[in-house]
Amino acid sequence: MPLDPRSFRKTLGCFASGVTVVTTLAPETRAPVGVTVSAFSSLSLDPPLVLFCLGNATSSLEAFKGFGHFVINILSESQRDLSIRFASRSEDKWQGVAWSAWESGAPVIANCLATLECSLVREEDGGDHRIFIGRVERMKHQEGGSPLVYFRGSYLDLAPHGGLNEVM
Repeated sequence: MPLDPRSFRKTLGCFASGVTVVTTLAPETRAPVGVTVSAFSSLSLDPPLVLFCLGNATSSLEAFKGFGHFVINILSESQRDLSIRFASRSEDKWQGVAWSAWESGAPVIANCLATLECSLVREEDGGDHRIFIGRVERMKHQEGGSPLVYFRGSYLDLAPHGGLNEVM
């Protein structure tokens, strides 16, 4: 029996995930590129590898394939606006966004909960997505702070007592 895509998506939405903005540079113009991604995971401690997935129809897919480096910007709960902005198809996503560059030049967004600069090791077919595997070259994280969490199509706020509250 084939799976209903809508039911499959709703079922997968039961897995709460952190939210990242993955960034790189357009190889030809060196313009910053970024997209909101919740399909992110650690892969290996030795060597230090992470992965993220992008849909095959993502407009910035070629930049991620071609530049050779990317940054995983793990968003804090105060950065919901960045998640929404980088999930949009807006042409001016970077307007007013504070960022800097480390060694590769890929954008490091200011004030994220954690940041990992990676060199692209390889990309793999993942059905209607591409899987990007990167070796972590540099990283930093904040002491304290709470992550931006996504669950069943909504953002969640971590309540002060440690519980979760759904927020739109």
